[in-house]
Parts: sequence; structure tokens; C-alpha cells
Amino acid sequence: MRHGKGTCMGLRGWRRAGKACGVMVLAMCPGIAPALDSINFQYVGDVSEELRDILRAVSTLSEIESREEQPPQDVMAAAQGDYTRLVEALYAQGYYGPNVRIRIDGREAATIPPFETPDRISHIDVIVEPGKRFVFGDAVVAPVAPGTPETEQFDSGERARASAVRNRTQDVITGWRQVGNATARVQDQSITARHEAGILDVIVRIDPGRQYRFGEVIVTSDSAVKDARIRQIAGIPRGGVFDPDEVDKGAERLRTVGTFRSVTLEERPGPGNELDILIDVTDRKPRRFGFGAELSSNEGLKLTSFWLHRNIFGGAERFRIDGEVRQLAGQDVKPDYEISARFEKPAVYGPDTLFFATASVSYEDEPDYISRQAGFGIGVSQEFSDTLTGEIGLTLSRSEITDLYLPGEPERTLDVLALPVSLTWDKRDDQLDARNGFFLRSAVEPFTILSGDDAGAKYDFDARYYKAFMEDDAVVAAARLQLGGLFGPEAADAPPDYLYYSGGGGTVRGQPFESLNALYSDGTRLGGRSFVGLSGEVRVDVTGKLGIVAFADAGYIGPESFYDGSGDWHSGAGIGARYKTPVGPIRFDIAGPVSGDTGDGVQLYIGIGQAF
Repeated sequence: MRHGKGTCMGLRGWRRAGKACGVMVLAMCPGIAPALDSINFQYVGDVSEELRDILRAVSTLSEIESREEQPPQDVMAAAQGDYTRLVEALYAQGYYGPNVRIRIDGREAATIPPFETPDRISHIDVIVEPGKRFVFGDAVVAPVAPGTPETEQFDSGERARASAVRNRTQDVITGWRQVGNATARVQDQSITARHEAGILDVIVRIDPGRQYRFGEVIVTSDSAVKDARIRQIAGIPRGGVFDPDEVDKGAERLRTVGTFRSVTLEERPGPGNELDILIDVTDRKPRRFGFGAELSSNEGLKLTSFWLHRNIFGGAERFRIDGEVRQLAGQDVKPDYEISARFEKPAVYGPDTLFFATASVSYEDEPDYISRQAGFGIGVSQEFSDTLTGEIGLTLSRSEITDLYLPGEPERTLDVLALPVSLTWDKRDDQLDARNGFFLRSAVEPFTILSGDDAGAKYDFDARYYKAFMEDDAVVAAARLQLGGLFGPEAADAPPDYLYYSGGGGTVRGQPFESLNALYSDGTRLGGRSFVGLSGEVRVDVTGKLGIVAFADAGYIGPESFYDGSGDWHSGAGIGARYKTPVGPIRFDIAGPVSGDTGDGVQLYIGIGQAF
């Protein structure tokens, strides 16, 4: 090593060596970082609080200011990148003559070479001079397809936001695609800023291209699902005029069946005016299993488990087996058991239909009866829109009933043929943890008892409403109304699972499970022929994961088919906590009775998902 003249370094040399050693130590010890004392944002001219908030929000330097560790390299990169970020934010708000200066310890950041990053950065000044705010002069994006709506904030005299230009251009291109011109694009553009007048002239010429029809639908990936079934499920209308909504809907149909982990649809112009659609899918693992548990201090433990096989016959079918044990170690209740199976095949009668078949075996030991039941059913569901679904089915079941409420516990056998029909309108923003929207479900089930002369029908209605308030939707008000009724046979002759009870986690928290029934004219107390349920909750976020809930429930059971007030009410209320997880919030509720004579004391409920 050559040291030059002499063997001792002067004071300047020692300083340089010390600085070099300091940089090496910092490089070898990531936990040690030079301190950044302050970042000061300064504004020249009349700058609104709204614009200041926008500029700080896009600035990486503003984000770095709150960090505990600020290596000079990171600070330098953030400063040099902030020139572009701040100017783009100003353009977006209509300021086209801005001046942005960023000084690092007095030096302009843009003039510091990348390999001469200071060893220590103490102070940064960000000086923003927005200049004059521009308005639109000429504001033209043309030609425009028939039916294309106007774009907000894009017109002569409006503030010349760059975002408005982008939005209008996208709206016009989308308008052309909606009428079949799939390849519509920007042909050329002229954007002129007249600085003295503060006017921005925008003229964008669109090339609409030609109108296309759907051509071939080609599966480009290797999937265990047959290509013909993938095309059938997607439901792209071969030969129809191109519609981007049909492409999006086809992708959504493929995702909904649950067989594919990823779905991509690509448009490719073919010969003439045909547009081919290329479908690429990635399969999920064919089999899956899971389990769940809920706990109530009165009802006891509920255990559930399922086994799922996807694509069982190569047509994206689903076969699922569920097992359930309820009321384990509950108070004054005995365990119930059920095992069921369901087979589903999508796109049987069209892309928005689903065929299903079900089978089940159950055992219920309740205070009023013991039921041993086996059943089978088939049906089809139809998706009328993204939020509206209808379903119709045909079921046949046999039940061996022991009536415990009668002397001698007589037994009877019921063979029931039913035609369940339902309509569901789901406008919730999140099915697992809704904060806004509503859910409506109405169902009617005509039936006949083949082993007797009785026939009738059962109806149910479920309405839920959600509304978020406050900043970041931190408070959610939720309400629920349930109605149900049975007409036709008398309660003593009806299938027990067609009768109604109230109390417990699904109806009235704070009251014992199914503790409210109906009093009939012969003095018998049995499940009711009508039901009304009311529930309300206020959910408050405490942190990003944890929330608290206050709730109140009320339930009515009557001997009549439609509510007339001849039955009895009871109610309960309480508080709870929610902890958010990827599979839904964990629910912990404590409740007690408010009215009625069906129970006393406190009830505890633990489960997954909101109560409704």
C-alpha cells in the first residue's frame, strides 16, 4: 500500500478515514441509521389545505419522516423521486406551471450525483410553488359512440384536472367497446397550456376501429376440466356482437364455480370482424376439508366438519359431505346429529344455472320430540343478476317421530313430498362482515304428507340492513327482521322441523335455546305455527382487528299461521367483541334476558362470523 510522503496522516486524513469507517459501520449495522432532524414543507402563494394534504399524501419524504430509521440512501431516493410525484399531483389538480424545489441540507436534491450521497442528512426543505390554476378551454375527446354518458368535471371552464382528461378518454373508449368496437384506441392528442391565460386546451382523437362479433372461444391452458365445459360455463355468446360486459361476466362465472385458482380472458382479433376469446385458467387442488366450532353456555358445543371434492367428473362439479353434532354438553338438551351430502353441476341449462342434488340423515332429540329422518332432493338455481338468485327444488323425506309431549310417547311415520322455492337478493358489500347494503330472502315450501291426508305450506322471510357511519366506516348499525309461518296441518300433525321455536344464538341471544313455544287451545305447549324475530346491533371498530358490539333481540312464537298477537314474546340483550380473521370475525357475545319468563342468568356465545 502506498501512503505517499511520510508514514503519518494529517488531521484531514484522519477525518476522512473516520468518516469512511463510520459509513462502513452503518453499512454493516442496519439497525444504526443517521438521524434526520426535520423535513419542512413550504408553499409559495395561496395554497389550500386540501392541496397541501394531497401533496403530503403523495410525498415519500413525508412518509419517511415518521420512520425510526432513515438511511441516507433511502432519503436521497425519496427526495429525487418526489419531484415527479409532486408535479404529477399538481397536474392532476389543474396546476400546469409548478415549481418544485427539494433541498437537502441546502443543496438541490436533483443536482446531487447518485454516487455522492451524503453520509448524514439533517434537514430537508420541500418548497412548492403551484402557480396558476388552469381551466379547460377546448375540451374535446371525439368521436363519441351513441349512448356514451358525459364525464364529470370535463368541460370548458372546469378546473383542468389531468384526471378528468384520463377519465373522459377512458369513458369514450369504453363507450365504443360497449357497442362492439373492441379495439377502440387513442389515435392522437393535442394538449396545449396557455400559461398567461391559465387555459388548457385538450383535443383527443379516438380511432373507434371496427365493430366485432364474438369468434372462437379457445382454452389455452392445461386444466383437468374439459375444454367444452370451460366454454359452457363461461357462456360467451358465439356470433353475438362483442360486449365487454359479457367477457367480464364469463370470467366471473368461471371464478364462481370454485374450481379455478385464477382465471384470465384475453381478446384477440381474428379473421374479418371476429374477435376470439382466449381463456387461461389454473386449477385449485381437487380436494379440501375443514371444520368449525361454536360454543354456547346453554346450547353447549356445536362441531361441524366437511370434505369437498372439486371437478369430480371433469366438468367443474362439486361434491361435498358435511357432518354436524349439536348441543354437546348443553344444559337440559341432548345431542343432535346430522350428515348430509350435496352435488352441484354448473351451467346445465345455461351459463347462469346450477343443478344440485342433496341427501341427508339426521337424529334430533328435543324436549318435545325425537326425530330420525332421511331425505333426498334435487333442484336448480338461476342467477338472474349479480345480486339476484332464484332456486326451486323437489324433496322427499321420511321421518320416524316420537312425540315426547304426549302421554305414552306415541310414534308416527311421516313421508313428506315438498317443493321448496326461494328468491335471494343480496346487496351486501361483504358476505362475511357486511358494513353497507342489504340482504333479502323469501322462501315458500308447499308440501303434502304422503302417509296421511294433510297438505300445506311453510313460508319464511329474512331481511337484513347494514349502514356504516363515521370516519373509515368505524361504526356499523345492523338490523334484522325474520318472519315465518306454517299453514295447513295442525301443529300436532305437522312435521316437527316445520314448527318454530325462539331462543338461542340464531334468534334471541340471552334466552335459552328454543325455550319459547306456543300454547294451543287444548292446553298443549308445542312448537309454534308462526314466528317473528327482531334483532339490532351497533358494531364499533376499536382497532384494525378488534371491535365491540351492543345488541338486542326479540322473538315471538304463536299458534296461528300469520301473526295476530295471540302468542308470546321474549327478548334479550348484551354486549360482545369481534376479532377479524381472514375467514370472518371471531364472535364473543354475552347476553341476558330482558323480557319473558323463559330464562334467567347470563348466556355466552362463541363462534365465527357475525350473528347476522
